[in-house]
Amino acid sequence: MVAADDVGRTPDIAGKLGVEPGMVVQELGWDTDVDEAVRDAVEERAGDELLDEDAVDVVDLVLMWWREGDGDLVDALVDAHGPLAESGVIWVLTPKTGTPGHVEPSEIAEAAPTAGLSQTSNVSVSDQWAGARLVAPKAAKSRR
Repeated sequence: MVAADDVGRTPDIAGKLGVEPGMVVQELGWDTDVDEAVRDAVEERAGDELLDEDAVDVVDLVLMWWREGDGDLVDALVDAHGPLAESGVIWVLTPKTGTPGHVEPSEIAEAAPTAGLSQTSNVSVSDQWAGARLVAPKAAKSRR
């Protein structure tokens, strides 16, 4: 685990998100407001550039930047889940409370099961962004 004093230090961001060397990471919802330090840390740890929305590869981890007004979260999660490896993770990154585009945590908690996912944890990834970790439930994985 990361100590509270380490919050905001770039090398720790990728660790918080569970990024490992060699992982294939796709980024969805990029815009000019994303935290470039988060992106850089993930690319550095994974050892490759982030795939964009048009990628067709199987991915280990999805970084989904999501803001209020971006559309239907359930639809976006279903789309993000499609190319995800069996043990893959989706991180829904949302602006923190008091920041433009903030998304209520309850919206993610309600959308995840509808999209066939379970929320397992939440982290602060930067001063402006929080992350919710979503995975396919173990029972669903065993039926594949």
